[in-house]
Amino acid sequence: MSYSTTSPTNSSDHHHDHEHPRQPDRDVLHVPAGQGRSVWLSGDAYTVKLTHEESGGSLTFLEASVPPGGGPPLHIHADADEAFYLLSGELDITAGGRTYEVRPGDFVFIPKGTAHRFRNNGIHTARQLLLFSPSGVDRFFLEAGAPPVPGTPPPPPEAEDLPRVVAIGERHHLYQAAEEPR
Repeated sequence: MSYSTTSPTNSSDHHHDHEHPRQPDRDVLHVPAGQGRSVWLSGDAYTVKLTHEESGGSLTFLEASVPPGGGPPLHIHADADEAFYLLSGELDITAGGRTYEVRPGDFVFIPKGTAHRFRNNGIHTARQLLLFSPSGVDRFFLEAGAPPVPGTPPPPPEAEDLPRVVAIGERHHLYQAAEEPR
């Protein structure tokens, strides 16, 4: 289908001016497998596939590798919804006072303001995709995360400078939540 980008020049013409498709504000982005900026955070490895700037503020997209025992503490995104799609492995995702046993192909949506966490209680590394809308959470990951060292596993979460990570999180509207008693 082709569209004309010219308007009728004769105002007495009986044709109505049809709205033309709007040109996109951004370019198409292709991020090949293995590409994107990676960081270590909370014992996990995250690769940013789509940043706030690249999406024009609409969404952030990450790929995560979560080793056994990995996963962040209970936290809240004050201004972003988060969606999880598990590619491989298994995770327990706790949100809204309930724990979901998530398996490959499972999808979990967590509305902004909901305390949540995920943990790999399995024996193999879990791989998942994370989508945040609106975007901006990528800025937290890139600022708080450490550069990965190829050929070595991420350091355990307890090796992290938690007060520094918490302060960075708060600047990006991500807050630690109190763990519920078991």
